[in-house]
Amino acid sequence: MDSSLIQTFAVYALPVLFAITLHEASHGYVAKLFGDDTAYALGRVSLNPIRHIDPIGTIAVPLLLYIMTSGQFVFGYAKPVPVAFERLRNPRWHGMWVALAGPASNVVQAFVWVLLAIGLTWGGVREPFFGEMALAGVRVNLVVAAFNLFPVPPLDGGRVLTALLPQGIARAVSRIEPYGIFVVLALVAAGVITTIWMTPVVNVLMSLIELMLRPIVMLLH
Repeated sequence: MDSSLIQTFAVYALPVLFAITLHEASHGYVAKLFGDDTAYALGRVSLNPIRHIDPIGTIAVPLLLYIMTSGQFVFGYAKPVPVAFERLRNPRWHGMWVALAGPASNVVQAFVWVLLAIGLTWGGVREPFFGEMALAGVRVNLVVAAFNLFPVPPLDGGRVLTALLPQGIARAVSRIEPYGIFVVLALVAAGVITTIWMTPVVNVLMSLIELMLRPIVMLLH
C-alpha cells in the first residue's frame, strides 16, 4: 500500500470515526427525547463506532474511490440510525429536529477540532501529525454536515425540506426517498453538488464557527 495512503488514513481515521459515530448517535438521542426510543432500544444511541460502521459504505467504498481517483473524490456513509417518525410526539417538526441533530453534531465537532488546533499552537506542539489530524477533523465534519444538509430525501436536508413544505407537496417530495440516494450520487459524480451546494454551504458553516470562536480569540488576546 502506498505510504501516502497510509499516512492519509492515519490522519483521517479518528476524525471520520467520531464524525459518523456522533452524527448517527445524535439522531437517535434526539429521537428518544421526542418520543421514539427505537434506536435507543437497539443500542444505536452509542459512542461505540462499531455500532454505526457499515463495512461497505464506511470502509470499502471510500477506500476504493480514494484509490481509483487518487484522492480527488471520496464518498461514504454510515449505517443509518432507525427512527420511527410516526412515534414522535409531533412527527413533522420533531422529525425536522431529529434530522438536524446529525449535521449539528458535526458543526460542534468541527468547532472542537478548531479549538484543538488552537490549543496545539498555543501549547507549542510541533508534531505536525496532530495539527494535520485537527485540520482533518474540521474538514471532515464540515463536509459531512454540508453533504447531509442537501435537500433531497433520504438525506437529513430532505427531512428538513419536507417539514417546511406544505403537506401535499411534502408528500410528493417524500416519494423520491427510495431513489434519492441515486439522484445524489449522480449529482456528486457530475460535480453539481460540489460546486453548487457543498462549497457555499461549507463556507457558511465555517463562518458560523469563526463567529463562535470570536469570544475565545478575544480572551487569548
